[in-house]
Amino acid sequence: MIVIPSIDLMGGKIVRLLRGDPKHARFYEHLGDPLTVAKMWESMGAQLIHVVDLDAALGRGDNLEIIGDIIRALKVPVQVGGGIRDVSRALKLVNIGAGRIIVGSMAFKSPEKLKLILEEVGYDRVVVALDHLGGRVVVDGWREQTGASLREAAEDSVKMGVKYLLVTSIQRDGSLTGPDVENLSKIIDLDVNIIASGGVRDIDDITLLRDLGVYGVVVGRALYEGRLNFRQALKAALG
Repeated sequence: MIVIPSIDLMGGKIVRLLRGDPKHARFYEHLGDPLTVAKMWESMGAQLIHVVDLDAALGRGDNLEIIGDIIRALKVPVQVGGGIRDVSRALKLVNIGAGRIIVGSMAFKSPEKLKLILEEVGYDRVVVALDHLGGRVVVDGWREQTGASLREAAEDSVKMGVKYLLVTSIQRDGSLTGPDVENLSKIIDLDVNIIASGGVRDIDDITLLRDLGVYGVVVGRALYEGRLNFRQALKAALG
């Protein structure tokens, strides 16, 4: 299992939201600018960096310049999400060097566009985000129910040839209350690489997810607030 540090961007700064709500934003400027922090995670052994453009996701601008700087400065790949609502945005991120792009709402609202992106960008470079509330998938910044269960959405993605799923428990996101193992367990048997996100707080959670068999785990707040030591997490992830 790989441990993936998250760099969520808002207004050019690193931030963490509680359950995706901008009203509950925690900024981490004391750690340095996003590029400095990205280099820090790489130097500590990160194999992959997770960057989310929250401004693009919320429809109020973007952080493309900073994301480009991060991608060019690092040797490890960067997976980028936030605001990918059309093929042109996806290709723009790929063209600036994103190792993988994360597609969320569009995968459900316009599956034909997802298929086009998979074919244009490459199946190895696309991650489909399954954000769920109690096992039911939601879209549009977690405001709209799709009616699909996590299992149904995951199966549909696998049928399309998707190789990576980013599974985020909204109830756990940014809460430091532990990962949603119950819902992850419902899809772990599928032939797809599952990246767990939401709630991770300590080494025990890393070990729990490793033993469950997920491909990777995205960690944000626990790292930024010193609750989880990244190097120790890397060791725990290897078993």
